[in-house]
Amino acid sequence: MKLTPEQRIELHGFNNLTKSLSFNMYDICYTKTKEEREAYLEYIDEQYNAERLTAILEAVSDMIGAHVLNVARQDYFPQGASVTMLVSEGPIIAPSESLEKSPGPLPEALVMHLDKSHITVHTYPEYHPDEGISTFRADIDVSTCGEISPLKALNYLIHSFDTDIMTMDFRVRGFTRDKNGHKLFIDQDINSIQNYIPEKVKDQYDMIDVNVYQENIFHTKCKLREFDLNNYLFGYSKDKISQSEEKEITRRLKREMDEIFFGRNMKEE
Repeated sequence: MKLTPEQRIELHGFNNLTKSLSFNMYDICYTKTKEEREAYLEYIDEQYNAERLTAILEAVSDMIGAHVLNVARQDYFPQGASVTMLVSEGPIIAPSESLEKSPGPLPEALVMHLDKSHITVHTYPEYHPDEGISTFRADIDVSTCGEISPLKALNYLIHSFDTDIMTMDFRVRGFTRDKNGHKLFIDQDINSIQNYIPEKVKDQYDMIDVNVYQENIFHTKCKLREFDLNNYLFGYSKDKISQSEEKEITRRLKREMDEIFFGRNMKEE
């Protein structure tokens, strides 16, 4: 359902639709020894501490023209961090392209208006107890109330993390009314979250959509296509290991990625 700017103006009161975007990213690494695992977790903790995560959320807020009302952030021991940000509507008027299906801007451009809302991020470093696999996950939620869609922040979020796997969920809840009292349960023309992902990014990932159109629920998951073992070894390169080790480590990493991507445990081959 695509609405013209004139139709959007003719609502009865405030746009009461709530739009929520959940963005989850995963980083995977092979850490053979306890020392490598501890070094990787220390690296992740430094890269994605509460201060940097706050800066990412502030950039999202600035990019879409929101005012930050309150920030709560916390670094956890031994690993992990969380940031919660409450925001209110900003002074920037939403342009007509705000509902179009296109990748959003990077943080230099202010192009959107965000009504009363919140943005949160939580991180989850963890490791396999036996197989030398360490993973890092970050969950970011952007919830908006009103005309603007949080999908416009997706392009920036993708570029803020170096990620092997991404999962994204978008849902529109509630309803608003036009001037005649007719209920509107969605106010943008969307058939896939992929419409908001740049083509260069889509070329790098295998993608699967699981959408429930009648319920205004959209889900997209992405897994990096190219596999270079050097990108998954922490502190050394594959020329330092034997061919049999390279084959076994590759098998473990690819199985880990497949299990995360498909959301289920897989049997040993």
